Amino acid sequence: MTIREKMTIAQYEAFLALPENANRRFELVFGEVIEKMPTQLHAYIIQMLSGFLFVFLRQNPLGYALIEARYRLPDDEENDLIPDLSFVVKGRGALVRSGAAPYMPDLAVEAQSEGQSERFMLDKALRYLANGTRMVWIIYSTRQIVEVLTPTDRRLLTMDDMLTGGNVLPGFNVAVRDLFPLEDEGM
Repeated sequence: MTIREKMTIAQYEAFLALPENANRRFELVFGEVIEKMPTQLHAYIIQMLSGFLFVFLRQNPLGYALIEARYRLPDDEENDLIPDLSFVVKGRGALVRSGAAPYMPDLAVEAQSEGQSERFMLDKALRYLANGTRMVWIIYSTRQIVEVLTPTDRRLLTMDDMLTGGNVLPGFNVAVRDLFPLEDEGM
């Protein structure tokens, strides 16, 4: 849900500090304040993927999988991004303890929420890639497909495909179908 168009970082920070916004999640995308309002399906998919990444990273400690961590480049006045899930290699240093990380993650995962167009999802993915993210996974929840983007490639995966970590998460793979609830689970 878009709150207000074309806000600067300073205006955005003042907006976040308002008492009525204390328990809400917002991000600034292309200067627009967007409230994050995930559905149960969205949360299920991110939880499943997070679980698979957790198990993989326990056995292969390459870095950190992070749910809704904040990223903001120091010279970017239009974006304060919170991917649904992200991965950062350990070589980046200690985890940021206050505020946004001053760089983009190595992997950004976005699950499409109601009201977000495919154009918006692609534009956001391209923003990540243009600023250092090496791979983006866009999960189209209702269509049950995953789009994988890198600086040099773009692929669509269906329920019959495997989602792999490429050179960002070497050795990671999960069946796309395992990210979505089974038909008989009522979702």
